[in-house]
Amino acid sequence: MLRNIMRSASALLVCCAGAVCQSTEGPPLEPPRTVPVYKVTVVERSLQAVNYQYRSGPTEIDFRGTVLLPNSKGHATVESKRGGIDIDAKFDKLTPPTPFGRQYLTYVLWAISPEGAPHNLGEVVPNGGDSAHLHVTTDLQVFGLLVTAEPYSAVRQPSDVVVMENQVRPDTIGQTQPIIAKAELLSRGQFTYDKQAGMAAAAVNTPRVSMDEYEKLLEIYQAENAIGIARAAHADELAPETFNKAQASYDEARRLLDGRVGVSLVVQAARAAAQTADDARMIALRREQEQRVTQAEQQARQANADAQQARADADAARAQADAARAQADAERTARQQAESQAVEAPSSQDLPIAPPPPPAAPAPPARSEHSPIAYRDQRMRMLERLNAVAPTHDTPRGLVITIADSGFDAGTPRSDTSDALARLTPVLMQPGVRVSVEGYSDSAAGAAMSELRTEAVRDMLVGRGVSSVTIRSFADSRPLTSNATAEGRMENRRVEIVVSADAIGFQPLWDRPYNVTLR
Repeated sequence: MLRNIMRSASALLVCCAGAVCQSTEGPPLEPPRTVPVYKVTVVERSLQAVNYQYRSGPTEIDFRGTVLLPNSKGHATVESKRGGIDIDAKFDKLTPPTPFGRQYLTYVLWAISPEGAPHNLGEVVPNGGDSAHLHVTTDLQVFGLLVTAEPYSAVRQPSDVVVMENQVRPDTIGQTQPIIAKAELLSRGQFTYDKQAGMAAAAVNTPRVSMDEYEKLLEIYQAENAIGIARAAHADELAPETFNKAQASYDEARRLLDGRVGVSLVVQAARAAAQTADDARMIALRREQEQRVTQAEQQARQANADAQQARADADAARAQADAARAQADAERTARQQAESQAVEAPSSQDLPIAPPPPPAAPAPPARSEHSPIAYRDQRMRMLERLNAVAPTHDTPRGLVITIADSGFDAGTPRSDTSDALARLTPVLMQPGVRVSVEGYSDSAAGAAMSELRTEAVRDMLVGRGVSSVTIRSFADSRPLTSNATAEGRMENRRVEIVVSADAIGFQPLWDRPYNVTLR
């Protein structure tokens, strides 16, 4: 029924004309021109987190709109199960996000830990009636939920535009506690957005498209946003391999869109482009930060060397002045003795010896191979090498290489999958690298398919010389999306190769600590 809904494409068409959503072959990004700017001050309050009771059955929690979208509402059914917590959320009166600014194309549901760490649970796509449905799982135990407007769905940090937040009901099962990080998630304690003139009129006068066409256009424009934002962060210069891969995925999505293929292939390619572009942006930001740190360290070393040289020059000048005064005193004494004792030869005067030069400046300490910067360097290089062969994502579990369902014929890897595994082997054979092959299936295929594929990938890696390989089969216990459609089941059937090593540390490149103090 959702496929028959007609959706207005005006918001997307207006966005594509904005500065943030330029063509990827255009000039660098510029901030959008602001017309009236409305700033809404947030009063002191905290988002409530809930510690859901383990396997106690489903419970309900509501959503309420913030001052940015006061008429919106929703509710979710939350159920704690073995291995994670299931969230089935529904939203109403969720109007398109583009009135908050041309850069905003979609909504994202976030789970926020009590310490303020955000977790992207998935994209919220309203239908033609401004309602949306999202069914996801999370491995968090205590969390609060909020919805933000975002430029693309693959973001790792919530924007300032928070439109909905969870509201604990009297019958909600679980202990509540405040999240003392709301001010840290919002820039300077304010919601700030641009109200674009004429957007309401544009929404009325533009043509309507089917829901499938809307989803394809929405994902294409999100990929354009992600690539444009990555270019603004100089990812095309600082992380060219990953950025070029994102550009190639975007070009493939545009080709599929022009070829009038099914919505799933276009959305898959566009989301891969957005996610890879965000990876490139994070790598570029990290490298730019490290360049600034390196430059600051070099400047500090140069300043220290200059100060030591200045002290050495001052000591040498003082020594020369002392020597000159001693020589002058000796000459004066000699003259006096010569005048008083004309018959005696003037006594010789011992000139003072100049003090030795100061010791040379100690060499700066070498960077330890176990320093955080060394870990990040190793992790970044390994991520780049793996990404050049197969889609790889940086996670707390390690670097995760995903082999999609299309890479197999039943339980046997295809020839292109076998070639990719062969090119991955030099990286996986490095000393200290640990490899775990994890299999997943859908509700129809069951555990046998994931076990067969997992063992096949393990055998290929071991046959090529990779010794430390473990396998795990999760069957259909950890789906990425709903099994209700053929596309969803195909996305859930996959094999993930998790690569970890002590040399690359245990913290993803995108992770960082959060200030939990309410300001």
